Amino acid sequence: MTAETTERINFERLVQEQKSTIYSVCYMFADNTMQANDLFQEVLINLWNGYGKFRGESGLRSWVYRVSMNTCISCRRKKRVATVSLDLAPDITDGDSPQSRQMQQLHQRIQKLEPLDRAIVLLWLENLPYDEIAAIVGSTARNIGVRLVRIKEKLKNL
Repeated sequence: MTAETTERINFERLVQEQKSTIYSVCYMFADNTMQANDLFQEVLINLWNGYGKFRGESGLRSWVYRVSMNTCISCRRKKRVATVSLDLAPDITDGDSPQSRQMQQLHQRIQKLEPLDRAIVLLWLENLPYDEIAAIVGSTARNIGVRLVRIKEKLKNL
């Protein structure tokens, strides 16, 4: 097996293990499911382009979060997203269950936050510790705690 084949297989494994994490980030930055799928594809491209350069200075999951968030923020800023749909991402708002409606309401409120606040609340919802959130967004754990208090207040008032 060639080194290139091994790298491709490892990348495919990474995508399978992290696809729900990637899609969660994309979903929080998208206005609809189709845009989330487009962002997902952009993230995959950026992950592939950076995969060979990953040095392991942070955890793989932290790196995936950081690439996902930076990609989504950049795409939203540039308003450029591809239009190819992927079948890897589940539709997490499908259905009329109370849980689905709550998720849609939460998504709508989070959409109104600034990109950095959106990223922080997403990571917090993923139950990441403050120090890991801080490492991903380039801040301190103390600052994350303060920002989360403010973000929760904003969400209550929306």
